[in-house]
Amino acid sequence: MTDPYITILSHSFFTDIALPFLLVFTLIFAILEKTSILGDDNKQINAIIGFVVGLLLIAFPYARDMIVNLVPVLAVIAVVMLIFMMLYGFAGGGIGEESWIKYAFGALIGVALIISVLVFSGTWDFIIGGLETESGQNIAGNIFFVVIIVAAMVALLKGGGD
Repeated sequence: MTDPYITILSHSFFTDIALPFLLVFTLIFAILEKTSILGDDNKQINAIIGFVVGLLLIAFPYARDMIVNLVPVLAVIAVVMLIFMMLYGFAGGGIGEESWIKYAFGALIGVALIISVLVFSGTWDFIIGGLETESGQNIAGNIFFVVIIVAAMVALLKGGGD
């Protein structure tokens, strides 16, 4: 029986050769174009250098494997940051720049996003399981309660100007 999650893009040709080459070629070409290190209007030279660096990447498995392992992490981080910015924009869009409510919404959204990433990655169960004592009591609730009390005290001390 075949795995339903295997696609043509998960074939080793794409994951080990084509996609890393295209990524490095595009990055090197874009950096050379943006910085104009080799002068203006040298697109062919910049493309050749990007092509050679991309081929060198494919020739060295250690460097290629490092990029192949880092890019999915980069993609997940980029998506999490995009979601945070969208939620923060929705929550704080009509609120003034110096308002404490905007910072509170940002902190709340950040905590919710961190918890959701931990839950979806399976790390949440590991963290919560690691907080059990020898007698089986889970101290996560106690830690959460203390954090809430400290946050309330900080909010009262910081916002007590009026």
